[in-house]
Amino acid sequence: MGERAIIIISLIIFNIVFIVFIGAIITFIKQYRIKKRAHLAEIQNIDEVHKRELLETEIEIQSQTMKHIGREIHDNIGQKLTLASLYTQQLAFENKAPQVNEKIEHIGDIINQTLTELRELSKSLIDNTIENTSISVLIENECDTIAELQKCNVNYTSNIRVDISSYQVKSILFRITQEFLQNSIKHAQCKNIIVSLHKNTSTIVLTLKDDGKGFDITQLKAHGVGLKNMQKRTELIGGKFILESQPHQGTTVIIQIPV
Repeated sequence: MGERAIIIISLIIFNIVFIVFIGAIITFIKQYRIKKRAHLAEIQNIDEVHKRELLETEIEIQSQTMKHIGREIHDNIGQKLTLASLYTQQLAFENKAPQVNEKIEHIGDIINQTLTELRELSKSLIDNTIENTSISVLIENECDTIAELQKCNVNYTSNIRVDISSYQVKSILFRITQEFLQNSIKHAQCKNIIVSLHKNTSTIVLTLKDDGKGFDITQLKAHGVGLKNMQKRTELIGGKFILESQPHQGTTVIIQIPV
């Protein structure tokens, strides 16, 4: 075999080794990128799971705290006010001066009025309305409450009595609806609010819309906190948050929750 042939064979072998080496590097880089993306996705998934667990814990703690406060109002403060009311009645009975009696009775009336308000507050704090009522009925009742203020027209539609088993999802959808309605009444200067709740085979869609003054979405300083909270809460329950608004053209919020 001649020297030229040896050189050619060496070059061929070198090129093959070089190509294999380059191929190995490219494969390694591709595998590294795939593993990196998978690792980042896993970290993101863990973060989302952690956020959802924190949300569930926060809602549970909030619910239990409200119930505890409600029971304390009913069992402790309520009993003390009842006792104070009885004392004023006894003083009015024993006292013979009409002017003093009138003041005592006035104090008794104030105590009784406060007691009534505290009982209503206690009832609302320990009430399981959200847990025991369908999301459709909750939103419908809230729309009726806002309509009774007679500040604007409120129209609610639903194609089905949407039933959501998750307390967290139901609570967040209800609170977002409440916040949107209140913001529209206070800030949007709207004449009409439209609320719709619909369900298809894979998604629950809540649409909240007003015909108020609207705003520039790129400048959310004045509206950002409430809307960002809505978006954050929507994403924590695995939903999609869509915001549409323009000056003088109203505001629309669409919440899409997979089922």
